[in-house]
Amino acid sequence: MGFVVLYDANVLYPSVLRDLLIRVAQAGMVQAKWTHQILDEMFRNLRINRPDLEDKALQRTRELMLAAVRDCLVTGYEPLIDAVTLPDPDDEHVLAAAIKARAQLIVTKNLKDFPGEIVRAWDIEARHPDAFLLDQVDLDRTAVYGAVQRIADSWRNPPGTINDVMLRLERDGLVETVAALRN
Repeated sequence: MGFVVLYDANVLYPSVLRDLLIRVAQAGMVQAKWTHQILDEMFRNLRINRPDLEDKALQRTRELMLAAVRDCLVTGYEPLIDAVTLPDPDDEHVLAAAIKARAQLIVTKNLKDFPGEIVRAWDIEARHPDAFLLDQVDLDRTAVYGAVQRIADSWRNPPGTINDVMLRLERDGLVETVAALRN
């Protein structure tokens, strides 16, 4: 199965970061996982913050995400929710899903919600997406750079460049990853 990572809703929310995380999984660098509940949270926030996005477009994005990464969906984790305690009870489903998926890592921007001493008890670590992707660059810079290039190539209206993608990733908090890719 390889290195299993669970993506939290907050790292799937920004479109360019989501695209890069999915492409890293498609490249076989990690086995990415998420749940319908994680996607529900992400799309609920998109609907609130981006009322201009049509439900049909959001549903298509969801379908594309599920089709993009083989075996990405974690199910049957719900009984484990009661077995975990986190500072924010709304995040317990994320840890439960990571346990069920046998993930080594939860990729999240909310590190404080996944204290090390709690997640380590389950042999899991929580990492910020910048640290996670920087590790991927260290493992295979060419694969990550290629994923960024494919994102730029996929932008049609308006067309995108590598620099455009890098600027968006920086804006999404991937400062160290972008610096490493630019070297």
